[in-house]
Amino acid sequence: MSLLDKTFDRTLDAWTHAYMAPAWRGAHLEGWLFEDAQARRAAEARLAQAGVQARFRSAYKPLLHYFLEEVERDGLVAAEIRYPLHEHAQAKRFTLEAYPLVALLDGVRVTLQPGASDLHYDVDLRYADGREIQSRVFAPNQLGHAPDGVAELSPTGWLRVRDAAGETRVDAAQATEYQLAFRAAVDAVRNHAWGAHEPYFERLEIRVDLPGIDFALPVDEEIVSTYEALHEDLYFSLLEHFQQHSGRPPGDRGLQPGQIIPDVRRHDGAARVRISVEAFTPISAVAPALPGFPLAQAREPLSAAQIAGCMAALGGDTFQATSRQGRPVLGTYLRGPGPAVFISGAQHANETSGVVGALRAAQALAASGKGHFALIAAENPDGYALFARLREQHPRHMLHASRYSALGDDIAYRERAPFFERDGRHQAHAISGAQLHINLHGYPAHEWTRPLSGYLPRHFELWTIPKGFFLVLRHHPGWGERARRLIEGVTARLARNVPGLVEFNARQLELFRAHALETGFAVMNGIPVQVTETDREELPMALISEFPDETVYGDRYVFAHTVQMETVLAATDIYRSGL
Repeated sequence: MSLLDKTFDRTLDAWTHAYMAPAWRGAHLEGWLFEDAQARRAAEARLAQAGVQARFRSAYKPLLHYFLEEVERDGLVAAEIRYPLHEHAQAKRFTLEAYPLVALLDGVRVTLQPGASDLHYDVDLRYADGREIQSRVFAPNQLGHAPDGVAELSPTGWLRVRDAAGETRVDAAQATEYQLAFRAAVDAVRNHAWGAHEPYFERLEIRVDLPGIDFALPVDEEIVSTYEALHEDLYFSLLEHFQQHSGRPPGDRGLQPGQIIPDVRRHDGAARVRISVEAFTPISAVAPALPGFPLAQAREPLSAAQIAGCMAALGGDTFQATSRQGRPVLGTYLRGPGPAVFISGAQHANETSGVVGALRAAQALAASGKGHFALIAAENPDGYALFARLREQHPRHMLHASRYSALGDDIAYRERAPFFERDGRHQAHAISGAQLHINLHGYPAHEWTRPLSGYLPRHFELWTIPKGFFLVLRHHPGWGERARRLIEGVTARLARNVPGLVEFNARQLELFRAHALETGFAVMNGIPVQVTETDREELPMALISEFPDETVYGDRYVFAHTVQMETVLAATDIYRSGL
């Protein structure tokens, strides 16, 4: 069933066409929109041929693009930046929008200080030859409101026009096709007559084709992508709508709307948005197949067949749950001496380094003869399948639409039967008697934004930029002392056993602190940690790892799953030695 099929004129083409008219010869244009530098320079050249001086800039991360496109960086020794403050934005909003400028300007003394409220960055540049340059960088934003009434200050298109006589003819926000496509998609879903009971659909397919920005920065794993940002904004905006529709509180992870799938792709022309409600497609059985290489050499996420092959090779007492779409959730229990642990990966299916790390740890434990554990290497196979599909278009994007289950919920927060994937956990707990859950996770390896909904990802502001590998330990009341000993032991062992981990964390934490204006978590043995008492977890202790792996490849991926493996081995050994 189709909900929407609509096209929107390309804003850059519309502006170019309008101001090439002879009446505008001698005019000066400044425009901000969500297009890459190549397209903007080409439009400027066309207008120059018509006698119009134009400068088109990025409305997305304008300060970063200013330094990339307009600043002479050779010989630059210092940059003093006064960032805007706004009553409807967090204090760190514009320092995060400038990320990762401090790292990009390596060797330059960069200072970030609070400035005025007029949506400009004031920039003072000093060069080795004594030159000093002052400039103001406009950050076009517009105030709006989320469906629950929360104010949102969001980037917007903007156009300034002075005619040949120097008179200002236009100086106002302009809704670009990027913004219009987003609003049309969200409005189409909001205005549809959904039922009263979850889930509301099986699959909600959202295909968007439009121009935009997508490039890698020479800073760690950073990329700048309006396509990724739109995917994220559509996905979480629609989750928020269905939370409100169902009467749930904002951020509720038990919501089961169905599978929301934004598929955003590059198209150099008019933007097009298509939305349809679809049934699940039949799945094919996966034949287990061992990888043709040692897991220690895995440089990209494993396929479902490779995961199945590795699970089968472990042996043990197998158990299985079934996902909402009918895929097997594979588990195994290996008996051994001492207390058992439960090891899991890919609760959030776009966090894949934990899958390889869990399997590598299981292989090492089994080979030692001392392993006693239950294992589910990939808890969310439906999400994992969607992740594989979406990666074909955007291999480095974080792709959070594949994070949750095909029901649309976080499987750890599933509230009622049928439990589908979560039944695998129930079986693992029952068969092993484990009291420690080692739950391997990841988070974005580059900046996470929602530019059309206030820029920072709502409810996930802590995760917006990387801050190294860190650990979260949740424990039941009465388990605090054991939890403390576990986290101290694990962090000490990781710092000792994983070459480069402490240095990796230090680099990312330094950049995090520079742009987020906060220290984040406490740091123990060079590893950020958070320890919380709660009765929410099913087992008395849950050690949750977080590596910035969305989405990395090659040496970084090997490093990621090595850290995950070492976490399991350290936690298992310390736990078995008695806390």
